[in-house]
Amino acid sequence: MKVTVTAKRRETPVAIRTEYIKLQDMLKFCGESETGGEAKLRVQSGEVRVNGETCTMRGKKLRAGDTVTTDRGAWVVVSDEH
Repeated sequence: MKVTVTAKRRETPVAIRTEYIKLQDMLKFCGESETGGEAKLRVQSGEVRVNGETCTMRGKKLRAGDTVTTDRGAWVVVSDEH
């Protein structure tokens, strides 16, 4: 019998002060991608998941509560409105 154990990743909060942030901008903001071009390629190649589903729309609007996951980490968008 083969058993696979996967550890659940802790999501790092990414605070935004606007209504939404575009996926490619969030990847740059949190340091997952160094440039917009790199973010674009990673999204379009299917390396990024939003709320558990593969997302290939680099302009996808992320709002508070949305979770972004890659092979390198996980982030959750939170509102930082005062």
